[in-house]
Amino acid sequence: MIDMKRFMSGGMGIQPIWLFVIAITIFFSVMSDYFLSVGNLTNILLQASTIGLLALGMTYVMINGNIDLSVGAVLGLAASLSVGLQDYGLAVAVLAAIATGVALGALNGLLVWKTGVNAFIVTLGAMIGVRGLIFIYTEEQSFYATNFAFSDFGASTIGPFPVLAIIFLLCTLVMHLVLKKTGHGRNTFAVGGNPEAALDAGIRIGRNMMINFMIVGFFAALAGVLLATQMGAATPNLGRDYELWTITAVVLGGTKLTGGYGSITGTLGGVLAIGILRNGMNMMQVPAFYVLVILGVILVTVLIIDQQISLKSSKGVQV
Repeated sequence: MIDMKRFMSGGMGIQPIWLFVIAITIFFSVMSDYFLSVGNLTNILLQASTIGLLALGMTYVMINGNIDLSVGAVLGLAASLSVGLQDYGLAVAVLAAIATGVALGALNGLLVWKTGVNAFIVTLGAMIGVRGLIFIYTEEQSFYATNFAFSDFGASTIGPFPVLAIIFLLCTLVMHLVLKKTGHGRNTFAVGGNPEAALDAGIRIGRNMMINFMIVGFFAALAGVLLATQMGAATPNLGRDYELWTITAVVLGGTKLTGGYGSITGTLGGVLAIGILRNGMNMMQVPAFYVLVILGVILVTVLIIDQQISLKSSKGVQV
């Protein structure tokens, strides 16, 4: 039996993001009688699952002290491949899409490792290049699924729960356990926290970073395939700005941009916070752009508070 309190806390006390999730859940449940219905809660999970999958891989990369701006473009390319290659068989199309995501992640990781160029610049270039590849491959046209099993999967449920949401939650649990219970997870924290000490301890820093870029590439491709099943189609612009939502969710969850600190439980809280805010404000008929304003204010506030706490901690160590 999973202790949900420990799961939410990551073993470090209840994280602030979960207090925020609880607060906005109470607020919207008071404002709308329908908010806490099973149908709406599963809808929130389903809507959050795409950003959630991206955020799982991004958490590992950011704990490493890196970032990946290409996840939205990789998602779009994987979605287009999974739909466009269906004439060769559904399994071939899906495997090709996933393999492409992993390969692009490996390329990003290899460039960061071998060239020493900042991951921001490498993945920014990848984002632009991959987005161009999508338009070349699709010829600026939308693709529509020809295999009905593909789109039926995106609409499938187990009881009242969408299969796509269940996949996201299972992936979340697996990635949480990998980060907390395996050598790779411990090495990820070590590399992000103090690369020099990690190197002295015999950790293969480049290899660890490359694996994490492959992980985020895998999840970006998986998210693209699952989103395409949900839509029954893929468009050249699919996934645009998703990298911004993903980074926002991970940072809201407490992962530091400087690396060395973060958790999957915090990221899950960040993903749900965004999903609940978007859903709740939509139910209140608040224009969508207000959600962007609110999230922007929250994100900047979180970063300022984190910076102040870090400064106080460093001063305390010096004393």
